[in-house]
Amino acid sequence: MTVIAGLLPAAAAYTGQLIVDAVVSAKETHSQLAVWSEARNQALFWVAVEALIVTGIAFSQRVINACQSLLRAQLGQRVNEMILVKAQTLSLGQFEDSEFYDKLTRARREASVRPLALVNKTFLLAQLAISLVSFAIILWQFSILALLLLFIGGLPVFFAEAKYSGEAFRLFRWRSPDTRQQLYIETLLAREDSAKEVKLFELGPRLLNKYRAIFQAIFKEDSALTIRRETWGFILGCVGAVSFYAAYIWIILSTISGQLTLGEMTMYLLVFKQGQANVSSALSAVSGMYEDNLYLSNLYEYLEQPVPQETGTLKSGCRPNTGLVFDAVSFTYPGAIKPALNNVSFTLHPGQKLAIVGENGSGKTTLIKLLTRLYLPSAGVITLDGTPLNDWDLATLRRRTSVIFQDFMRYQFTAGENLGAGNDQLFHNRNAWQNAAEKGLANDFIEGLTKGYDTQLGRWFKDGQELSGGQWQKIALSRVFIRPEADLLILDEPTSAVDARAEAQLFELFHQHTAEKMAILISHRFSTVRNADHILVLDKGAVIEQGDHEQLIKHNGLYAQLYNLQAKGFQD
Repeated sequence: MTVIAGLLPAAAAYTGQLIVDAVVSAKETHSQLAVWSEARNQALFWVAVEALIVTGIAFSQRVINACQSLLRAQLGQRVNEMILVKAQTLSLGQFEDSEFYDKLTRARREASVRPLALVNKTFLLAQLAISLVSFAIILWQFSILALLLLFIGGLPVFFAEAKYSGEAFRLFRWRSPDTRQQLYIETLLAREDSAKEVKLFELGPRLLNKYRAIFQAIFKEDSALTIRRETWGFILGCVGAVSFYAAYIWIILSTISGQLTLGEMTMYLLVFKQGQANVSSALSAVSGMYEDNLYLSNLYEYLEQPVPQETGTLKSGCRPNTGLVFDAVSFTYPGAIKPALNNVSFTLHPGQKLAIVGENGSGKTTLIKLLTRLYLPSAGVITLDGTPLNDWDLATLRRRTSVIFQDFMRYQFTAGENLGAGNDQLFHNRNAWQNAAEKGLANDFIEGLTKGYDTQLGRWFKDGQELSGGQWQKIALSRVFIRPEADLLILDEPTSAVDARAEAQLFELFHQHTAEKMAILISHRFSTVRNADHILVLDKGAVIEQGDHEQLIKHNGLYAQLYNLQAKGFQD
C-alpha cells in the first residue's frame, strides 16, 4: 500500500493534464460537432480515471492507517516486554543504582512512542521517495533546473530541524533525574499508601509547589528551545517558498510564450507544489528518524546493559545436611566507603534457629541479601552444604530458601494469589493456599472475607478490600510456608505489626513446622529472640557478640543492655 500510495499522486497529476487539454480541445472545436464530441468524451473518461485514482489513494491511505493502528499496540507491547524481560536479568545492585534507574526510566518513557514513530516514518519516507521519483520523471521533461529547485528548497529547514532535534535530546537526558523526581511527587500525591501522611502532615501544598517548580524549570528550557526552533524554521522555510514561486513564474511565462499547453502548465504546477511538499515531508521524516534514533539510544543503552552471568550449576552440596557457613564475609555497597558487613562468621546447622539482633543500620538486612545471593560478598565465602553459594544453580538455591522481608510486598491480587506468589508452581493451588495460611495464622480472617481466598485485596482494583497491617503481615508470613521444599527460612521482622498473642501463637507454630529446617530470625522483640538456639549481635556491620540467650546475658554486653532496656519498659 505504501508503494501504491507513492505512485498514484503522479498518475493523478498526469491525468489532470489530460483532462485540462481535453477540455481546452473541446472548447476550441465547439463548432465541429464530431471533434467536439470526441474531446468531450475524452475529458469525461479521464475524469472517471482520476476519480478511480483518487479513490485508490484514499483506500491505500486507509489501509496504511489501519496497519499503523494495529502495529501501535503490537510494537508497544513488544518493546515493553523487552524492557521487562531485561529487568528480570538485572541484579538488585543495578536497581538500587540511581544512574542506572535513570536509564530504565528514560527507556520506559519512550518505549511506546519512539519505535512506532521510527517504523511509521520509515514507510512514510519510502512512500514519499516513490512519489518524488515519479514527480522527478515528469519535471525532467520540463527542466533539470526546476528539478534542482524542488530539492534545494527543502534543505535549509532540514538542517535546522536536525540541529534542534539533537539539542532537545541533550536536554532530555540532562534533566532525567528532575523528571523522575516529578513523577515521584506525583505518586506521593495520588497513591493511597501515602495519602494518610500527606493529609495529616499537610504536605500537599508543599509537594504541589515543588511539582510546579520542577515543571516551570523544565518548561522554561522547552519554551526557549521551541521558540528558537520555530523561528529558524520559519526563516529558512521562506527559502523554500521563494524557490516555489520562482518555478511558478517560470512555468507561467513558459505557458504564455506557447512552450507549454494549459494542461502541461496545470500538471507542472501541481507536480512542483506536491513535490516540494513531499521533499519537505521527506526531509522532516529523515530529521524525525534521526531524533527517534537519538531517543531510542536510551532503549538500546538499557537493553545492552551488562548483567552478571550466573555460573553456578550444582543442585546439591558436596557435604549434604551440613548447613550454612559464613566464613569471614564482608560486603561494601557500590559507591560506599565503609563496609555494611565486616568479617562476619557463623555456622547454622539443620534444625537450628539463629536470631540476629542489632540496632538499625547494623547490617542485618544486608546479611540476608548476601545469603539469598541478591548480592555477592566483597570478601569471604558463604557455603551451603559445603559448597559456595556462587557454585549453586540459582533456581535450586532459591527453591531451598523462603524469605519474608521487613518491607514485604502487598500484592494487589486476590488473597489466594497473594499466598501463591510465594511459590510459582503452586500459584493457583487452593490446597497449598489454605495449608500455608493455617501455618501463618491467616486462614481465619481470610475465610471471613467477602469471597474468602478469591477476595481482591488492596484498593487499586474494583471491589478490593484493604487489610490491617497485622493481617498483611500474616499473609506475608504464610507465603514462607507455601514452599515445602525450602529448608532455609529467613524472617526479617516477621511480627512487627501483629499483637502479642498472635506473635506467641505464630512462633509456637513456627517452631513446630521448622523442626528439621534451618531458620534465621531478625527481630527487635527479645521475647522472640531469646528462644533461638544461637544469637548474633551485630554492630556497625561486625559481629560483636554471639551465643545463646543465657550466655549473652551473663556477658553483659550490648545484647544484655538492649534486653534489659526492653524488659524494663514492660516492668514499668
